Amino acid sequence: MAFWILALAALAGSVASQPNRIVGGDPTTIEQYPSIVQVEFQGIWSGVWSQSCGANIITTRTVISAAHCFEGRNYSPQLRRIRAGATYRNNGGQVSYVVVAYNHPSYNVAISYDGDITVVRLVQALVYNPAVAKTSIPAQGSVIPADLPVVHAGWGTTSSGGQLSSVLRDVTIYTVNNTLCAEIYANRPRPLKVTENMICAGILGVGGKDACQGDSGGPLYYGNITIGVVSWGAGCAMAQFPGVSTAIAPYTNWIIENSI
Repeated sequence: MAFWILALAALAGSVASQPNRIVGGDPTTIEQYPSIVQVEFQGIWSGVWSQSCGANIITTRTVISAAHCFEGRNYSPQLRRIRAGATYRNNGGQVSYVVVAYNHPSYNVAISYDGDITVVRLVQALVYNPAVAKTSIPAQGSVIPADLPVVHAGWGTTSSGGQLSSVLRDVTIYTVNNTLCAEIYANRPRPLKVTENMICAGILGVGGKDACQGDSGGPLYYGNITIGVVSWGAGCAMAQFPGVSTAIAPYTNWIIENSI
């Protein structure tokens, strides 16, 4: 069973991280999810920009995403930019370049992908309109219950290792009890650690719907609130393995402090 982090190395040589996108979803428009933005990577050798992760607008000059989208042997802020207000991948909307990304200090310290969250400062301020708007986030320490209907949105692959979507897509799944999810991943032949700082979501025993390669850093929504950012999983849309997002609530105060 392949383990994927959900960021996509768009072009050879751009990053060392592995791929992620929406499986089992439907096309939608940016006006339905105006807080989501594309994170584009620039190929080191080709110079070409291409969407590889997602992010979520916090202020006109800051977005939150997955830390693993802003690291790597060849990572540099100059090799990242965001595209807001665009339904189609790599096309339209507002483009702003990255000044700096503040990966959470706990990221990759004790447990892989714990603290997989970053606050990204932008060069150009975004201009709010019906397709560009800030998200709401939960209060510090909020507890997300199991069996909650939640939504992934993104431009990622429609199957594990498949093709990226040219258009924004969304899919509804359900949160999974954290203790149960931790047991599921602990019992794999190659165990993986699920912590209380993560949210698991999927359709257990059924599968077929999930985030996937290229969706990393994108939102996990409950209504109009971003409760998580896409982080990792075992394959995509597997019946026995929920997808895993970084929970926002453990980091809300830190996000606010770094967004001012």
